[in-house]
Amino acid sequence: MPIGSPHFSRRNFLAGGAGLTLCTAAMRGAPKRANKMKFGFTTYLWGRSWNIPTLIANCTELKAYAVEMRVEMQSAHGVELEIDSSKRREVKQRFADSPVKVLGLATGERFDHIEPDKLKAAIAKATRYAELSHDIGGHGIRVFPNDFHPGVPQEKTIEQIARSLNELAKAAAGYGQLIRLENHGSAGRLKTLKLIMDQVDQKNVGIKLNSDPKDAVDGAFESNFTPVKNRLEDSLHAHDLKATDFPYQLQCNLLMDSGWAGWWLPEMNGEPKDAMAGLKEQRLLWERLIEVSLARA
Repeated sequence: MPIGSPHFSRRNFLAGGAGLTLCTAAMRGAPKRANKMKFGFTTYLWGRSWNIPTLIANCTELKAYAVEMRVEMQSAHGVELEIDSSKRREVKQRFADSPVKVLGLATGERFDHIEPDKLKAAIAKATRYAELSHDIGGHGIRVFPNDFHPGVPQEKTIEQIARSLNELAKAAAGYGQLIRLENHGSAGRLKTLKLIMDQVDQKNVGIKLNSDPKDAVDGAFESNFTPVKNRLEDSLHAHDLKATDFPYQLQCNLLMDSGWAGWWLPEMNGEPKDAMAGLKEQRLLWERLIEVSLARA
């Protein structure tokens, strides 16, 4: 009511003033979301034909300031176990002289092997990749869980993967390297990775999200994500952000709310007509995800 109204009282004034004060305080004190996530790149298929100078130039143009290099695919970057110490120093220096840093290497090593000799070889080879990553300035390697096998109890495979990760992580720690366990294969569902990580006692092991639709069936992504959100490493793989079979916006929201400060790495399939044009589109789509996450009520 107007202040001059005969029905206006000191109580009305105080109540109105208090309400205004509370409203203003609520507006000023409302928590503001902050984005700590960044856009990077992984050289799976779309960067397979780029040598180191081209890779650095293209990532700089994309403002993708961290790169993970896929090994064992005859990629033009040439970073493989066979390169000598001189070449390793050269690769490290090229990145050090650029705005792009090396996240590390994406290996295909997996720890579900039934044969003991193959498992031992996988751990040994992954250790060599950890050394290579260190030598070129990276700080981690990607590995796979990967599958359950007929006739082998799932709990046995889970224990084997965890044991292998602990062994590898101890060796990799000597090179200052993370072990990035990718959300991949039938033994790589988020629910299973939680069981694996419960048996991993080494601190330099984390889960690498792979934006896999199988973890989002029937709207279950958030319930699968929540138990592992505190065990994530510093990067994830995203695929085509235009796809509708995975809830990229929800993933972005959950990661932002958890304070995750990692890198989104587009891992695109197929042969691109124009890789740079396609990646620039992915960059814009990623920026839109961030905008929407920040603007939520």
